[in-house]
Amino acid sequence: MQKDELIPAEDFCIYHNIEYSFISSLEDSGLISVTSVEQSTYIPAEELQKLEKFVRLHYDLDINIAGIETINHLLERIEEMQREILQLKSVAVINDLPG
Repeated sequence: MQKDELIPAEDFCIYHNIEYSFISSLEDSGLISVTSVEQSTYIPAEELQKLEKFVRLHYDLDINIAGIETINHLLERIEEMQREILQLKSVAVINDLPG
C-alpha cells in the first residue's frame, strides 16, 4: 500500500474532533483496520467511508461500540441479501427467456 493511500489517524481525529481511543476501540473490535508506519498510525483510504459512518453513529447518535458492531453486522447482512436477491432475479429473467 502506498503512503498516499494512507491518512494519518491524528489528522483524522483533529478534523473530526474525536479521541484516538475511539479509533483504537474500533480496531480492537475488528470493525476497521489501521496501519502503523514508523511509530505513526494511518487509516487506509478504503476504510474512510466506514470509519466516518462509525463516527456519526457514535458521536451524533451516542451509540456505543457494541451497538456499532451490531449495526454493522446487520447492514452487512442486508447488503448480502440484496446481492442474493439481484442474483436470483437475474437467474429468473434468464430462465424466462424463450429458448
